[in-house]
Amino acid sequence: MTWRATVLTLFPAMFPGTLGLSLAGRALEQATWSLDVHDIRDAATDKHRTVDDTPFGGGAGMVMRPDIIDRALGAVDDGRPMIVLTPRGAPLKQSMIRDLAAGSGVVLLCGRYEGFDQRVIEARNLTELSIGDYVLSGGEPAAMVLLDACIRLLPGVMGAAASADEESFADHLLEYPHYTRPAEWQGRPVPETLLSGNHAAIAAWRRQQAEAITRTRRPDLWAAYQSSR
Repeated sequence: MTWRATVLTLFPAMFPGTLGLSLAGRALEQATWSLDVHDIRDAATDKHRTVDDTPFGGGAGMVMRPDIIDRALGAVDDGRPMIVLTPRGAPLKQSMIRDLAAGSGVVLLCGRYEGFDQRVIEARNLTELSIGDYVLSGGEPAAMVLLDACIRLLPGVMGAAASADEESFADHLLEYPHYTRPAEWQGRPVPETLLSGNHAAIAAWRRQQAEAITRTRRPDLWAAYQSSR
């Protein structure tokens, strides 16, 4: 079954963008996933294709109208999760990505200006997600991040499916360091354990490294890891 991605945006020419290259692009050509991009302005009713208006209460910027957004969403609503990318949303987690990738697909709403009228978010019960504590010019780059993360988990997309189990966030841990040839570079040797051929010792070393890095760099993940154990 093809995993379906639908994107609602004011700038449809931005897609597929990087999603048309590398693993995601190959999977798109092979119909492992599909991409439908809709211009939100197509849901407008006036000759100027207006999608926004000034905010009640005053303030800078414009707000995207609820009636226009609701009409655009209604045209693609088929039961898939409907997500709006916004800085105030819940942080996007790998566990969420796994759940989305395991489903039939997703509908992503990309905002511009000052965002959306709150009423359409509530009426449509949209899930608000954020990819980080910073502000972008629009939701399109965030949508590409979410889609890339999902697509790489679809069956057959990654060359070695097992590698996903050892990546950062897979078990509340950041990933361990990697090394390859040459065995010594600029006076820096590869850790001896990795050259030993002792698979149990290598696994233990990698786990120790992942734990140490997580404990130092991401106390929040470290706390989650300890709780999970």
